[in-house]
Amino acid sequence: MFFNKKKKKKELTIYSPLNGELIPLEEVPDPVFSQKMMGEGVGFIPTSGEVFSPIAGEVAQVFPTKHAVGLITDEGVEVLLHLGLETVELKGEGFHIEVSEGDRLQVNDKIGDFDLALIEEKGKKTTTVLAFTNFVDKIEEQAVAQKGKIERGKEIIELKLK
Repeated sequence: MFFNKKKKKKELTIYSPLNGELIPLEEVPDPVFSQKMMGEGVGFIPTSGEVFSPIAGEVAQVFPTKHAVGLITDEGVEVLLHLGLETVELKGEGFHIEVSEGDRLQVNDKIGDFDLALIEEKGKKTTTVLAFTNFVDKIEEQAVAQKGKIERGKEIIELKLK
């Protein structure tokens, strides 16, 4: 009885992972992100170093340097949270990640935090990126629901899935 199969969910809401200002990806001062080499998404200028899950899903990867976390939604959308720019060079200094690969997260579960003052002191930018690394394969359209000042846990993006 294939007529009774549930339809796949066609939309996915993404929530703000932190407090700060939401900026278009094109305004992120790093060509890898602004030219969308890592996929579509948005940037943030954080006002707080606390980071929370923007999705319900699983932790796919915690980078050894703790500057980035990869998540995957139940729909298979890959979400990269990149904390600061060129922060891989800090080799984990100033980053505290509380999740591990394989952990299940709900929206707004704490992922960890990063020291904004230390990052700036080391000459790096705190600009944070949320990118959909498999955008081309999984997402038809991205609509940014809110720009400017945002609070963690607020709806920021609606994705129309393929």
